[in-house]
Amino acid sequence: MFKRILEILPAICLATGMAWAAKSPFIGEWKLDPSKSSMPDEMKVESKGGNTYSFDFGGGPEAIVVDGSDQPGGYGGTQLSVKAEAPDTWIVERKKDGRLLIKATWKLSKDGSTLTDNYREFESDGSTLSMDYIYQRTGGGSGFAADWQSIKETMNSPFLIQVKEFQGDGLSFITPSEHKTKNLKFDGKDYPNEGPNAGRGASSSIRRVDEGTLVITDKAGGRVTDTEDIGLSADLKTLTITVHVPGRGKPIVMVFERKY
Repeated sequence: MFKRILEILPAICLATGMAWAAKSPFIGEWKLDPSKSSMPDEMKVESKGGNTYSFDFGGGPEAIVVDGSDQPGGYGGTQLSVKAEAPDTWIVERKKDGRLLIKATWKLSKDGSTLTDNYREFESDGSTLSMDYIYQRTGGGSGFAADWQSIKETMNSPFLIQVKEFQGDGLSFITPSEHKTKNLKFDGKDYPNEGPNAGRGASSSIRRVDEGTLVITDKAGGRVTDTEDIGLSADLKTLTITVHVPGRGKPIVMVFERKY
């Protein structure tokens, strides 16, 4: 009898997994509610002498000369440029294959204690993701060189996530504005992220904690970049994604309301 149970158990588990995915309460389209969300950010700018600075936006340090020219960046085969437009204003741009991906205008307060960042992300379909940050200086440094911790974040653009069934026993997490897709199965394996903005070597895995809780682990080049705790409210109308980034004290908390 025990041998027979072992023989049929994998088939039962597979059928259960497929049925769960097909009926998964996570499936649907979700819209970010900025008023309920908290998206703290940290970045580090370090002077290396002269006009050379190291920038760390969370993906590792990138050292370039602040002269407005495009220089090899350390993220996904991109190029990074920083232009000192004025003593209190820097223009930061990131490009890939000649296309502008990101433009941020940084402005220092008169006392140098805060930095305002007007951040714009340009998608391949012509749409723009707009966010405004206010950062506070932490630690030492002068001018733009500092460890910066955001104290206010304002999302100006609609932000959606779509969750769909993937191959019967998995889920797809699609971010249309960022043109990124995570096709995942509940088998503990890492699956490559897809889309033009997925990032080189980016992959993700997923596990199910219970019927209303999932955990996604994101990696780049085999290194964990963040974990996402995904929770569904009891009425199935609210999706909360809490992102934990190694080395950062405060998690990102994004609250989504169901569109369908």
